[in-house]
Amino acid sequence: MIDPLLLEIPEEIVTERLIIRAPQVGDGALVRPVVLANQEHLKPWMPWAVNVPTAEEYEIWGRKRRLAFLAREELQLLLFWRETGQYIGGSGMHHIKWEVPKFEIGYWISKEFEGRGLVLEAVNAITNFLFETLNANRVEIRCDTNNVRSAAVARRAGYTHEGTLIHDARHHLTNELRSTHVFAKTRGD
Repeated sequence: MIDPLLLEIPEEIVTERLIIRAPQVGDGALVRPVVLANQEHLKPWMPWAVNVPTAEEYEIWGRKRRLAFLAREELQLLLFWRETGQYIGGSGMHHIKWEVPKFEIGYWISKEFEGRGLVLEAVNAITNFLFETLNANRVEIRCDTNNVRSAAVARRAGYTHEGTLIHDARHHLTNELRSTHVFAKTRGD
């Protein structure tokens, strides 16, 4: 297995309507206002959206994500509307196991851009990137069983619903038991 630090990983994926890129210094100022504007929309599904950090803390977050990208520990991605360059959401490749290689894709999008197929476009592009460029053998999408929109993206992207982890965590707002759908694609699917 090659050391991930030696991998040349492109920092940008361009699709028909999106620019998907790695974090850069200064991105905290782009991300924070969009998260704040979408906080109520994101809170039920994203624990990190409950308490939005200050502008300075968001810049630190962005710089840490940049370092994690360079260290190949986590490959955070930002989604931009290609037509205007507007920041509209986030994605990334998390829970990486380079020895497999295996990745988990996460995603969210600004409410004003929902329903346009942009998350599906991003997931398809990232999935192809993982299999073609990073030689993935397995890619997963996990979501709360109540997050119907997220599960629909996984299904439309051709991921197989492998199972549901029943009562595998506590909900970050209610502390009630919650369950998680596990979707996956493997090389050759």
